[in-house]
Amino acid sequence: MIFCTNKMEYPLRTQCQRVQKQMMVNGEKERVSLLVSRGSVDAVSQQMASHPQYLESFLRTQHYILHMDGPLPLPYRHYIAIMAAARHHCNYLVYLHSAHFLRVGGDPKWLQGLEAAPLRLRLLDNINKVLAHQPWLTACSHIQTLLKAGEQCWSLAELVQAVVILAHCHSLCSFVFGCDTDADFVPLSSKSPNGTPPTFCPCDAANGNTNVPQSLATPSEHITRRRSLDSSGDVTCLKERIQKSQEEREKQTLQQTDMEEEEEMICLADPSRFITDPDFCYQEFARKEEDHFQVFRVQDYSWEDHGFSLVNRLYSDIGHLLDDRFRSVATLSSLHSDDLKRAIWNYIHCVLGIRYDDYDYGEVNQLLERDLKLYVKAVACFPDSTKTPVCPLRWTPLKTSERIHINLLIMEARLQAELLYALRAITQYMIA
Repeated sequence: MIFCTNKMEYPLRTQCQRVQKQMMVNGEKERVSLLVSRGSVDAVSQQMASHPQYLESFLRTQHYILHMDGPLPLPYRHYIAIMAAARHHCNYLVYLHSAHFLRVGGDPKWLQGLEAAPLRLRLLDNINKVLAHQPWLTACSHIQTLLKAGEQCWSLAELVQAVVILAHCHSLCSFVFGCDTDADFVPLSSKSPNGTPPTFCPCDAANGNTNVPQSLATPSEHITRRRSLDSSGDVTCLKERIQKSQEEREKQTLQQTDMEEEEEMICLADPSRFITDPDFCYQEFARKEEDHFQVFRVQDYSWEDHGFSLVNRLYSDIGHLLDDRFRSVATLSSLHSDDLKRAIWNYIHCVLGIRYDDYDYGEVNQLLERDLKLYVKAVACFPDSTKTPVCPLRWTPLKTSERIHINLLIMEARLQAELLYALRAITQYMIA
C-alpha cells in the first residue's frame, strides 16, 4: 500500500546520502523554526510550521523543482506554476509565481495572458486542465501530442519536470484554499504580506538565505558620512558628495518606478487570463460498466514499484524528494489514528478513480463522518469552490491544527494521484 510508514530502501540512495541527511535534519528543524519566527517565509510555510520536519521536506522539494538544476529555464517553471494555479483561480499562488517569474527574467508580456506565451507553453494547457480536474482522462495521446509537436515539441525530461510542477501546484492550491490562505491574500505593496522586502524570495529561506537587503540595513553608514561632512572644510569635496547624493536619489527613483511597473504587471495577472475552457471542472468519476473509464488499480501501477523509478530516472533525484514528502506526511504526529489517516488518503484516491484491492472501503464510512468527507472531497477535488457560501468548510468543526494536518494529507494524496496518472501515461508512451 502506498500509504505506509515503513521505510523503503532504494538502490539509488547511498549510505552516504542517508547518513548526511540524518546529520542535517536537526539543524533543518531549528532553521525552519527560526525562519518562521522571523517572518522570512511565505504564508503557506507559516501554516505548515507546526510540522517542522514535513515543512523542511516540502521546502526542499519546492526549491529543487523551481530553482535547482533541471531541463526547463527558470521563467518557464514559474509560468507553468502560474498556469497550474490559475486552473483553480488561486490568486495567492498566481501572484507569488508572477513575482518570481519577473525576478528570474521572464518576459512581462507573457503575464498579459496565455495567448501571449510561447506556443510550447500553450501546448501544456490541455494536460494542465485534465490533471487539475479529471486526472483519470490523462492518456498516452496527451504525451504524444507534446513530444511530437514539430519544432515546438517537448523533450521527455522537460515534460516530466513540467508535470511535476503542475501536480505540485495543483495540490498546493488545495492546501491554500483549505487553510484560507487565498482569502487572506493582500495585493503587492512596498512590502510583502510577511513584512519582508518585495525582492526577497521565500524560496531563499529554504536554503538559509536570510540576508536583509541593503535598504533595510542600519543607518550607521549614513551617520558616518554626515560626521565626515561636518568635519570637512573642503568645498570641492562637498560639491562632489552633493552631486553623488543627487545621482543616488535619481537612481532610487528610477528603481522605484520600475518596481511600481512590476507591481502593476503582477496585479494585472488575473488567473482567468491563463486558462482556456473555464467550464471544464471536476466531475464524479464514472463507475458504471457502460462508461469507458477504467479504475486505476494500484496493484497494476504504484508509486513504489513504478512511479518512483521512472520519475527519478527522467528527472534526477526528484523521486527521492517526493518520496520523502509522502513518508513525512504519513508519519506526522497528531491526534488522528493511523487508520483514520489511511482512510482519508484512500478516500481521496477513490474519488479520483484510484483503488486498492487490499483495502476495505467500508472503513471510510466508519472512520470519516459525513461532514469530514464533504470537507476532504471539496478541498481535494474542487478547492476554489470552497469560497462559495455552500462550502462544506463551515460545516466541519475542526481546530486549526487538525485542519492543517488534514490539509497536508489531502495535498500529498492528490499530488501522488496526479503523478500516478501522468507517469502511467508516459510509461504507456514509452512502451508503445
